[in-house]
Amino acid sequence: MFGCLVAGRLVQTVAQQVAEDKFVFDLPDYQSINHVVVFMLGTVPFPDGMGGSVYFSYPDSSGMPVWQLLGFVTNGKPSAIFKISGLKSGEGSQHPFGAMNITRTPTVAQIGISVELLDNLAQLTPVGNAAVSSVDSFTQFTQKMLDNFYNFASSFAVSQAQMTPNPSEVFIPANVVLKCFATLDKPLKETTKFLHL
Repeated sequence: MFGCLVAGRLVQTVAQQVAEDKFVFDLPDYQSINHVVVFMLGTVPFPDGMGGSVYFSYPDSSGMPVWQLLGFVTNGKPSAIFKISGLKSGEGSQHPFGAMNITRTPTVAQIGISVELLDNLAQLTPVGNAAVSSVDSFTQFTQKMLDNFYNFASSFAVSQAQMTPNPSEVFIPANVVLKCFATLDKPLKETTKFLHL
């Protein structure tokens, strides 16, 4: 029903079923993991009105599991990327895996998926720093490139009185660079604003 993917590792498609409505994936060597993708395989949809809450569990200093809610997967949103690199410390939250007898080792974290009513999922609050930015990397790269170009070009700005005439060089007025920057930057900011709605 579910799959789990970590960059540089094989895809996991066989979850350990620890209860009728609860599934767990082991994440060995979890300290080196930054992001994890949880997805539905597409073979079995959730029953109507149901979805899955996704939890991350890591062992604390005493070896006890600390569970944190990452987010959700549903038939309408069958996959999600979660940033777990900042979650390897801190406090846990309420979770549905408390009474489960789940085998663990100190270097293995787990991703837990609990099948629940969509109404219940809507009332849960995931940890804030687990969400991955919805602005794509190309937009971020383009915006940073424009900022760097503008800063670089502006660092060579001189007043007309400071210019020394050289017939073999072409000069571009700073206001032209600024206009170009503003023209290209505006659609990027609108795209970013749209993606955060």
